[in-house]
Amino acid sequence: MGLVYADVELINGFDEGLALKQMIGADEVKRFPVNILVDTGSYMLAINENIQEYLQLPVVDSKKAQTADNRIIDCDVVAPIVLLFENRRFTGSAMVLPGDSEPLLGAIPLEEMDVLIHPLRQELIVNPEHPLYAQLKLK
Repeated sequence: MGLVYADVELINGFDEGLALKQMIGADEVKRFPVNILVDTGSYMLAINENIQEYLQLPVVDSKKAQTADNRIIDCDVVAPIVLLFENRRFTGSAMVLPGDSEPLLGAIPLEEMDVLIHPLRQELIVNPEHPLYAQLKLK
């Protein structure tokens, strides 16, 4: 199977909360559309420094990460970030990769959004067993 990409929208979660409280206008919420690599070998959502700067996401932690070429790098973790794909939503944190590295959509947000990779079409799809909502497993 080849590489799978998906068109998603990333949103500053703080801005979204402020807009819900009507402290800022909906048009002031920072949003960033991106064609992201779906990477089931990665655990988390990973954005790059350019996306972090645009969305103005605060650093909440730092973690070590192993890259595809087996290097260990230190990455800032930012939150809250919202990811939208079709009728699905993930709210959480993201690791920040250096410079303009390719953003990655990892296993944790994929599971939370209840989405799948369609092997024949090589694309990200909403789980056809739950097309209207994400259904999570608690066992």
